Amino acid sequence: MKARYGLRDPQADVELIRSTPFFKGLPEDAVKKATSQVVTRTHPANQVILLENDWGSSVYFILDGWVKIRTYNLDGKEVTLNILGKGELFGEMAPLDEVPRSTDVLTLVPTVIGSMPAHDFVNLIQTEPLAGIRLAQLMARRLRQVNRRLRLRESDSMSRVADIILFLADGQGYMGQQGYEIPNLPHRELSSLSGLARETVTRVLSKLEKKGLIARDRDIMRIPDIDALERLLV
Repeated sequence: MKARYGLRDPQADVELIRSTPFFKGLPEDAVKKATSQVVTRTHPANQVILLENDWGSSVYFILDGWVKIRTYNLDGKEVTLNILGKGELFGEMAPLDEVPRSTDVLTLVPTVIGSMPAHDFVNLIQTEPLAGIRLAQLMARRLRQVNRRLRLRESDSMSRVADIILFLADGQGYMGQQGYEIPNLPHRELSSLSGLARETVTRVLSKLEKKGLIARDRDIMRIPDIDALERLLV
């Protein structure tokens, strides 16, 4: 796809990549070298960025927007594994393992993504110990999130939907004036993340909204009291 920068400044996009948590504290020279070949592109909603079984030639940083990580179960049903937003990276596993991609990645909204050549990323990991620690921390956080979701698979529907909202708040939430804010995802995405029927998700969200535990508008879901939502899991 041809790059479409619009009013974006490519150099500003590179600086934005360098300011992400992954690069925090790394030597400036090493960061500049690793990001010198980064290319930014704007992708429309619902565009596939990576396909399962593709070989990994790049690592990707989200500069704006949202993507979902998906796979398929044995019955061919789509399963959403994760939702990633601004400042997150993806596609880091295949270059390290030198194996094909294990999941698909596609945009949920118009999204700006910076791609770094895989060999630059691998070289950074090999030469900067702190970069390896950052990657290990990222993987540990994602593993904890998956473990938590697996533990709640046998819980009631209210707990499972609440957990998905908290999962998104942990990974993509930010504090706004009226509490934590996360993307107001389509119910089909929440259904795939939670393993519940879409109709069940819709009913639970309505109950949570009536209880004042969430508030929704077109693009944003707000969590006024995240501790109160956490207590549903106890």
